[in-house]
Amino acid sequence: MRRRIGATAAAIGAIAAVTMGGPSAGATVTQVGMYPGINFGSVTNYGTGCTYTARATVTDIVAPVVFYDNGVPFGVVRPSGGVALIDWVPATQGPHTISAVQEPYAPYVASIDLPVGEGVHLGYACVVRGG
Repeated sequence: MRRRIGATAAAIGAIAAVTMGGPSAGATVTQVGMYPGINFGSVTNYGTGCTYTARATVTDIVAPVVFYDNGVPFGVVRPSGGVALIDWVPATQGPHTISAVQEPYAPYVASIDLPVGEGVHLGYACVVRGG
């Protein structure tokens, strides 16, 4: 009888451990994108001095999202409906990696690589040379 009680208690403990599990995975940025707006170029749509909208899709609709340009933070924003949006104005030409992480958890960082050329303003739009 004692063995049966011990085995039953062990089985219940194992089931509780599986169903209760450990802490949840936390907040995650699942995707990063960039809207080019009405800016355009022959090689890239992204130019210096032009304004773009960075987008991060997230799993936590409350935790703030930190955006980075080549590893340097350029803004923090709270998401709305699972999406965080922020303006980005590249200052230098060349390759840029735009990444985002949902603080303070940061289990995963999503990113996108973008070439940036020289931006020439034409009213509300930019023409981009090079890239």
